[in-house]
Amino acid sequence: MKYYYWGLVFFILMLIQVKAEDGFMRTRGVQLMLNGAPFYANGFNSYWLMYMGANPSMKNKVSSAFQQAKDHGLSMARTWAFSDGGDSPLQYSPGSYNEQMFQGLDFVISEAKKNGIMLVLSFVNNYDQYGGKKQYVNWARNQGQSISSDDEFFTNSVVKEYYKNHIKTVLTRRNSLTGVAYKDEPTIMAWELMNEPRCNSDPSGKTIQAWITEMASYVKSIDGNHLLEVGLEGFYGPSSSEKQQYNLNFQVGTDFIANNQIPGIDFATVHSYPDQWVPNSSEESQMSFLNNWLSNHIQDAQNILKKPILLAEFGKSLKTSSANQRDKLYDTVYSAIYSSAKGGGAAVGGMFWQLFTEGMDNFRDGYEVIFSENPSTASLITEQSQKINHIRKMYVRLRNIEKWKRTIDVRRAEAGNSGYNTGN
Repeated sequence: MKYYYWGLVFFILMLIQVKAEDGFMRTRGVQLMLNGAPFYANGFNSYWLMYMGANPSMKNKVSSAFQQAKDHGLSMARTWAFSDGGDSPLQYSPGSYNEQMFQGLDFVISEAKKNGIMLVLSFVNNYDQYGGKKQYVNWARNQGQSISSDDEFFTNSVVKEYYKNHIKTVLTRRNSLTGVAYKDEPTIMAWELMNEPRCNSDPSGKTIQAWITEMASYVKSIDGNHLLEVGLEGFYGPSSSEKQQYNLNFQVGTDFIANNQIPGIDFATVHSYPDQWVPNSSEESQMSFLNNWLSNHIQDAQNILKKPILLAEFGKSLKTSSANQRDKLYDTVYSAIYSSAKGGGAAVGGMFWQLFTEGMDNFRDGYEVIFSENPSTASLITEQSQKINHIRKMYVRLRNIEKWKRTIDVRRAEAGNSGYNTGN
């Protein structure tokens, strides 16, 4: 009987071990966990990946972007899993999908996998680019729904069903190249409900709070493997009114604290664009805002939310600033992340906006980083990758030592009880 007991204990330990090492990102307290060890990463945004991946003459740019990212130590990327209506859509109309575009996303995921890069995939845009909530609202209007504002994206039952259908379609998509359903693909680190959700018609934040609660529950009902985040920029709401001063007069119907406290939300995000949010101000004023913005959000994730935080977007346009000024911003963001991460803190990584490869002149917006064109920025990115990867490797080494010790302990326990097996 005792032999059976210890065999059962060992079996359960093995099951726990397998679960912890299945390649899916998880959370434990303020840390992301990968295969049982804390995970920290340096990353990038490239919203255009699916679009390029669907075009045979341009898909090499996807491969190039991931290869260059890997060469600079980057191991995390964020991109769109949406393109609603308009030109080259993923979703022609509610429930009607463009197979060629979906195969482009299949290719993005397979290339990320080859290069060891984890993906954050966003379901819809707050803005009109690539369709967004306006397109969903217009689809519902075309079906006879009386809708007065795009903000009814968050409340109209028909629109919400369209959105849920898109979520389900993406989660259950089987990759044409790998054969793995998206909901079963470990290369996908997390899903994002919306890129920068805003609901200006309800500054209380209650509308978006209810929507996040409903949609987080829906995602988790289909996909229990992946992490989920909202896509928030980080603006404070009524739940932390004393911190609304840091919003710089932005009140967009979101609430950084309350929104991220929803149980289905696994980690927080924050974006930062001082050149857009503090326009017509000195470089010193912009950097002062940035330092406060970063420290406040990292502390809140650590002490209030008790969840990891990802600096999911940050950047500075070379159309309005010098390369040196942009490098200073990157260095400030990277320093804040590293300062938290080296102590096992809540800041788990940063993703600059945005990575391009050569030959994408039509896409330029001033924020693009092309490694061959921006050597000083590339050097900063590589240095941060090395520092963050060192932290991650340190945890993996510690974890392997602990794993070895546990195995020895289990074997000793088995050996110690083997003498009592025969009589029970």
